[in-house]
Amino acid sequence: MSDVRLIERWLPIAALSEESIRERRSMTALPPIYYLHVWWARRPLIASRAALLASVVSEKVDHAAFQQALGILGDPVKTRRQIDLSKKTGKDLGLDPYGYKRAFTYSPSEKQLGKLGLQPDRKLIVVDPTAGGGSIPFEAVRLGLDTYANDLNPVAATILKATAEFPKRFGSELFRDFETLSAELGNRLNKALKDVYPSEANGRVEGYLWARTIRCPYCSGVVPLSPNWRLNNSGRGVRLIPEIGNGPGDPNRVCSFEVVDAAVRQSAGSVADGDATCVFPDCARVISGDEVKRQAQAGDMGEQLYAIVFKRRIETKLKNGRTGKPKWQREYRAPKPEDDNSANVKARLLEKMPEWEALDIVPTEEVPTGNKTDEALRYGIKFWRDMFSSRQLLSHGLAAEIFCEMVEEDRAAGRLSDLRKAVFVYVSFCLDKFLNYNSRMSVWMPTREVIANTFNRHDFAFCWSHAEMAIAVEGSGYTWVSEQTGKCIQELIELLAANDADGPLFGQKANAADEVLQISSKSGAALDHIQTASVDAVVMDPPYGANVMYAELSDFFYVWLKRTAGRVVPELFTRRLTDKQTEAVANKAHFKGQKGAEVLATRDYQEKMAAIFAESRRVLKPDGIMTVMFTHKDISAWDALTKGLIEAGFIITASWPVNTEAEGSLHIKDKAAANSTIFLVCRPRTAGGEGETTYWEDVEPLVAKAVRTRVEEFQKAGIIGVDLYLASFGPALEEFSRHWPLKRGAPRPEPLAKKRRKQAELFDEAFDPYAVTPEDALDAARREVKTWRLDQLTHLRGKVDLDPATSFYVLAWDAFKAPLFAYDEGLRLARAVGADLDQMIGRVCEKKGSDIRLWDSSTRSSKGVLGAGGAARSMIDALQITAHLARTRSLEVAKQFLADEQLLKDQQFLHSLEAILEVLPPSKTFADVDFSGDLKAASDDFDALEKLRRLLFADIVDEPKQLKLWAEEAA
Repeated sequence: MSDVRLIERWLPIAALSEESIRERRSMTALPPIYYLHVWWARRPLIASRAALLASVVSEKVDHAAFQQALGILGDPVKTRRQIDLSKKTGKDLGLDPYGYKRAFTYSPSEKQLGKLGLQPDRKLIVVDPTAGGGSIPFEAVRLGLDTYANDLNPVAATILKATAEFPKRFGSELFRDFETLSAELGNRLNKALKDVYPSEANGRVEGYLWARTIRCPYCSGVVPLSPNWRLNNSGRGVRLIPEIGNGPGDPNRVCSFEVVDAAVRQSAGSVADGDATCVFPDCARVISGDEVKRQAQAGDMGEQLYAIVFKRRIETKLKNGRTGKPKWQREYRAPKPEDDNSANVKARLLEKMPEWEALDIVPTEEVPTGNKTDEALRYGIKFWRDMFSSRQLLSHGLAAEIFCEMVEEDRAAGRLSDLRKAVFVYVSFCLDKFLNYNSRMSVWMPTREVIANTFNRHDFAFCWSHAEMAIAVEGSGYTWVSEQTGKCIQELIELLAANDADGPLFGQKANAADEVLQISSKSGAALDHIQTASVDAVVMDPPYGANVMYAELSDFFYVWLKRTAGRVVPELFTRRLTDKQTEAVANKAHFKGQKGAEVLATRDYQEKMAAIFAESRRVLKPDGIMTVMFTHKDISAWDALTKGLIEAGFIITASWPVNTEAEGSLHIKDKAAANSTIFLVCRPRTAGGEGETTYWEDVEPLVAKAVRTRVEEFQKAGIIGVDLYLASFGPALEEFSRHWPLKRGAPRPEPLAKKRRKQAELFDEAFDPYAVTPEDALDAARREVKTWRLDQLTHLRGKVDLDPATSFYVLAWDAFKAPLFAYDEGLRLARAVGADLDQMIGRVCEKKGSDIRLWDSSTRSSKGVLGAGGAARSMIDALQITAHLARTRSLEVAKQFLADEQLLKDQQFLHSLEAILEVLPPSKTFADVDFSGDLKAASDDFDALEKLRRLLFADIVDEPKQLKLWAEEAA
C-alpha cells in the first residue's frame, strides 16, 4: 500500500455532502443507529465510512471504485439540481430520481473492497478512542476492518455493543429472542399497571398534558404554568376558566379547562422569561421568577392535568360492504375529575418505594451540580427520580422491577446465555426510550402533534408543561417502544450482514469473517489494551469543547441502566454516576467560583484532548494516519484542538469540508449555525528539525496562499456562509502545522482587548510578543476568505475597497446569514476586516449576552445613531440613511440625500450598494418570500435599496444575483 492515503489527496466532497444530508433528510426513515438509543451529535454514516475507507486505502485507487464502495452509485449532486429545477418546471422525476438507495444502505462486497486494496488476509486495524454513538465503529465493522471502539462513558459503551457487536455476533437470533422477551415483559407490565391509567371510552389515549403549578403569593390561587396553550397549528388550544371562589385568599381558587378551536379563544400564556402571571382576573399580578423558583425548591410546585390527547376509532366500509381496516383520528378533550387519579398513584408509589430502594430498583442518586444539571437544580429537582411525575415514576419503577425479576428467573434457570444477555440489553433500551418520552421534560409539540423526547435539546432546561405517554395502552406506550427497538435491531442486522449479490441481505446471519471488534469504556488517553505501533488508522469524532456535556446528560439514563442493563453487563456500571472529571469537554462547572472559569475549562479541554491525541500517536504505526472529524464554529475550540494535536506531535497533511448538517443553499435564519464537518488528516511528526527557528512572517504568506488555493474548490462543492470560513481553517492549519514550532521575528503590540488582558492576568503569564498560536493561522485564513468574498460580491469595474465598518456589516450577513451571531465570531470577523467591534457596538449593532445583533436602518434611527452625514461617515451609514429615507419618506428624498452628499457617482458607494444587495434578505416585493422580526426589518432595507438601484443605477449596478436564486427556489 502506498504510504500516501487517498484522504490526503482527494475526497468527493460535493457528493459526500449531498449524501450526508440525504441520509438524514427524512426524519421518519433515519438509519437505525439514530433511534436505537439517545446519544448526542452523531456523524452521518456515509461521512464516517468515507473517512475510514479513505484513511486506509492508497491515493492510487480508482476514484469511481471508491465512490461505489461508499454506496454513491450515481451523481447525487446533479440529481439534487434536477430536483430543484423540477420544482420550477413541474417536471415529474418519478419516485426515485436518484436511481439508487441512500448510500448508507449499501454494503460493499469483498470483491469491491479488494479492488481498493483491502484483502481478507491482510487485516487493517482502526481505532476510535471517543466512539460515542458509534457511527465510526459501525462503519468500520461493515468494511471488515479490525476495530477498537472506546468511550469513557458507559452509556455510550453499552450503545456501542448494541449497535455493532451484538447484531454482528448473533444475527437474526437476536431479533427472534427479543420479540419473545419483550412481549413477555409487556404482558407482565400491562397486568402490573392495571387501573394506573384510566380507560378512555372514546378511543385510546396518546398523551396526558400537564402544567406545573404554583400558588399565587397575592391571592392564593393555584396558577397553572405554560408559555402558551396551543394544541396544534390549526387553532386548537386550551382556554383557562379561573374559579375565583370567595375572592383573593380563598385556598380553593383553581382553574378548569376548555378545549377551543380558534387561536383567538385560547388563553394567553401564564409564564414568560421565568416570571409568571396570575391567571385569576381579580388578581392578575406578575409573580417574580425568584418566587417561582422558591416554591419549586421548597417542593411546593404541583401539576395539573389540562388536556387529554386521544385517538378515536373510526370504522370504515369497503366497496363490497365489508368492514375495512379502522382509522384512528386524533382529538383533544378537557380533563374530567375521574381522569386525575393522582391520589391513588401517590399512595401506591409510597407503598412501593421502601421495597424498591431496598432492592435497588429505582434511582436514589442526587443530581450533582454541573453545567447543565444546574438548570434542573434551580427548580427543585434534587434527585434523578424527581425528573418524573408520580405516575411516570411508578410506571418506570414497575417496568424496572419486572425486568430485574425476569433476569433473575433466567439466571436461576440457567438460561442467561450471552445471547440472552444481549437481548436484555435491548429490552433495557426499550425502557430507556420510555424514560426519554415520558419525563417532566417531554413536552407536547403543537407543530407536529407529537410528544417530544426529553433531549429535544441538549440540556435540562425546565419545562413548564409536559406530556405523559401511557405505557399500558395498545398501539402506543410500551407497544410503540418495543416495536421501535425491534425494527432497529432488524435494520442493524441487515446493514451488518455480508453483501451478497445473489440474494437479499435481511434474514442472513452475519457473515463468518473473523473481524475483531473490541469495545472498551475507559479514558481515550489510556488505551492500555492496544499495543504500541499496532494501528493503521485512528478515525475519531472528538468532543467539541463546550458543545455537549455528555456525562451530565447521560446520567439521566445511567442511573436506570445500571439497574437494568447493569444486571447483565455489570462491568460497564461500576460507578455511582458517570465520570465527569476525566471527560474531555470544556465544562466550566468544574471551575465554579474560580476567576476565568470559562478560560480554565477551555485549557482543561485542550490538555485532555492532547493526552488523547498522544495516546493515539502511541498506538499508531510509524506510517499510520489519524483523521479527526470536527464540527464547531467556536474559534476557541479550534485553537484548543489544534494546540492539542501539535502538542501530541502531529502535523496536519490534508483537510476536507463535508456538509453534514444543513438542507438547502439559501439558509437565512434568525441565528447563525455551522453546518460543515471538517476532516483534519494528521500524521505523526517525524524527528529532526526541532532546533531550527521558523518565523511567522515567512509562514503567514504560505498560509494565505494555501487558503486561496482551496477556497474556490470548497465553494464549488456547495460550502457557503460561515462554513466557507470554517473550511478555510483546514488548509491554514495544514500549512501552520508543517512549520511548527514558530515564533515572530518582530514583536507584535500587546492586545488592547480587555479579555486578553484578563486572561494573561488569570494565568499569571507575561505577554509574549514573539509567541505564535494556531489562532494566528485562523486569522490569516479569515482575511483571505474575506477578500475572496468581497471580490465576488462586487462586479463593477475598477475594484474599490470597502471601508472596514461596511465590510464587517456585509460580510457578517454573508457569513452568518442571520442578524444574530456569536460575539466571539463577530470579534474575529471584525479583526479580519480591520474594524473595531467595540466602536461599532451601539452604532450598527448591539451586544446581547454572548451574541451580536445587527441593526437595520429603522432600529438605528430609533436609537438615534443613524447619523446625518459628514465626510468621515462610512458607507454603511450612507446606505442605511438612504434606505431609511426611502422607507419613511420617499425615493425622491433618498435620491436628493445622495445628490447632496455627492454619492450618486461615488465608486465606493456603488460597490457597497452592490455588495449589500447580495447579502441582505430580499423583500417580498422582489422574491415573494415572507420574513418576520429582525429578518423582516433587514428585508425592508433591501426593498428600499433595490428600488433605488432600479431607479438610479440600473445601468451601472447589476441586479442582485441572489434574486435569481430565490426565484428558482420559489418556482
